[in-house]
Amino acid sequence: MANLKEVRTRISSVSSTQQITSAMKMVSAAKFRRAQNAIIGMRPYAAQLNEIIADINTGDGVMTPYHAVRPVEKVVLVVVTSNKGLCGAFNSNVLKLAQQRIDHWRSQKVAIQVMAIGRKASESLAKQKDLQLTSHDDLLDNPSFDATAELADKLMEQYSDKAVDRVEIAYNQFKNSLAQILSCEQFLPVESAKADTPNGKKQNNDYLYEPSKEEILREMIPLTLRSTFYRIILDSLAAEHGARMTAMQKATDNATELLKDLRLSYNKARQASITNEIIEIVSGSEALKG
Repeated sequence: MANLKEVRTRISSVSSTQQITSAMKMVSAAKFRRAQNAIIGMRPYAAQLNEIIADINTGDGVMTPYHAVRPVEKVVLVVVTSNKGLCGAFNSNVLKLAQQRIDHWRSQKVAIQVMAIGRKASESLAKQKDLQLTSHDDLLDNPSFDATAELADKLMEQYSDKAVDRVEIAYNQFKNSLAQILSCEQFLPVESAKADTPNGKKQNNDYLYEPSKEEILREMIPLTLRSTFYRIILDSLAAEHGARMTAMQKATDNATELLKDLRLSYNKARQASITNEIIEIVSGSEALKG
């Protein structure tokens, strides 16, 4: 009977867990839908900005302070994770990539500063006492273009003041609800844009520029960098909710399979107990007859 009681307790526990994971999956699905719509709406705008800048850069050699390439002596690594867990390997993959970049720059005797966006990155990287770390976890609670643009402006200001020689961003790029693309993008210096067609030929659009290309580029490069930073945050959020939704779905499915096994074990133990009781009754009856 003690065995039956243990199995009943386990069935009750797994059923409660199944209800929780199922509810979390539904919540993540709603958040994922909003995040997916946000990143899908943002990508065409960012792509159009890059196309215009590529057209300006093609063959003209127009440059800005953000294009300046210097010997790398100090690097800022932006690590974008999530504030919450229960999303599979979403955070651990980014943290592994970030550690690889940290080890790479340390091996080259380059000073590195880490900017963590997401509590999981802040908590993990804070364990390295010799690491210069700043955290901006609140950015993910209510992401907005103004908040991300302010952070991007700080990075651009550091780069233009020559306080930083390179800025990299490690994050999960959204692909679909089942997969994310682990990425490490160079944010600064700005790489020379390329406007190529699928055939490999350069594409020059017949634009009339007023004022000059140089003035337009000086205005558009900061705007493009702010949009890129915002797009990366939206990418990470959509990937996070997709990963959590998938993880909760798998947890619910595993709980369902485990409940089937537990109920089968319970029925077998109950049947064995009933059989033993019948045997005892029959044996006692036979003994009385004897």
